[in-house]
Amino acid sequence: MAERKITIIVRMGKKLKKEGEKITTSPEECEALRKAFSVLIFSFPRPHGVEEKSMLEILVKCNPADLTTFRKNSPYIFLDDEYCFEKWDPFHMKSLEIKFMRFQVSISERAVIQRTMHPWERDALLVRKSLEEKPPLYNLLIELACTRTSDEFLGARKAFQCLYSESVEEFVAVKVHGFQRRLLVALVSTYRYEGMRIDEAAIKLECQKLARAIKTDHRNEIENDDEVLRILTTRSKHHLKTIHKCYKEDYDSNLEEDLDDIQILRDTVNCLCAPPAIYFSKILDTAMSICPAEQEMEALTRVIVTRTDVDMKDIAAEFDRKYGAPLIERIEAAALGNYRDFLVALVKRGMAN
Repeated sequence: MAERKITIIVRMGKKLKKEGEKITTSPEECEALRKAFSVLIFSFPRPHGVEEKSMLEILVKCNPADLTTFRKNSPYIFLDDEYCFEKWDPFHMKSLEIKFMRFQVSISERAVIQRTMHPWERDALLVRKSLEEKPPLYNLLIELACTRTSDEFLGARKAFQCLYSESVEEFVAVKVHGFQRRLLVALVSTYRYEGMRIDEAAIKLECQKLARAIKTDHRNEIENDDEVLRILTTRSKHHLKTIHKCYKEDYDSNLEEDLDDIQILRDTVNCLCAPPAIYFSKILDTAMSICPAEQEMEALTRVIVTRTDVDMKDIAAEFDRKYGAPLIERIEAAALGNYRDFLVALVKRGMAN
């Protein structure tokens, strides 16, 4: 019996180059993508007839609504959850990862899988990863808890319960100890107010409280200061950014710089008070350094995949301004093959939005 082959042919033309133009996929392209994943997952012993480049082009064109449609129309790959999101079938996800490695498919299975995932599931998996690494990646957990909106991280917490039958708070409390436990459990538990209202009197008072705690000679005093913990884990981002500005004006130094010897607090302040474009451009620069660690290269995939449909245009502009080289050129120098082309195309899509 002749082998069945499915070939995907897509021409993207100039769609990613025209700023402001709505980029979306056709029903035919969504169906081609569904068939491509079917071949990758279900064909044995190895997949045939899938053009990697064309599959990636469709994935790049997909907007969040397209990806939702793709997941809902692929019930044998994605499972409906009680919290109303579509999650990867874990068996099929593992099968896809194995095939990518065994047959040396020249694209990153992590990038492809993360791109197709529901954002809640993606962040839930990253929460798990952050504390199962050796050493644990506290900075990744802080990034997830502090750079997402309250509703986005609440969704990730729901997905975490669905995937692992425990809460994020339970998971963190078991894995982390001491001051780090108190801070991280509070960060993942909070549901911050996201409006613009602030209390001017509280701003001044809380700025002074932070300054007193930071400028003490004993590190354990700031780690055991309940007011520091309360301010950082419950106040709105707008409130904290105003405190950050007040601290700079009153003490002629940046809050995060004065926390330099307590990395976990420095990371928290950076994620909460710095504009997201500044924070993520720094992560990307580190990920593409001369000899990056494996987890930093994973950060390259994570930031580009998760921010493409959020604020990639701002991140790319900030990267160009701060590091003196276009983000796309740095990616082209750091990555290879279809993986490089995929990341570059995602950045171009984000810049066009």
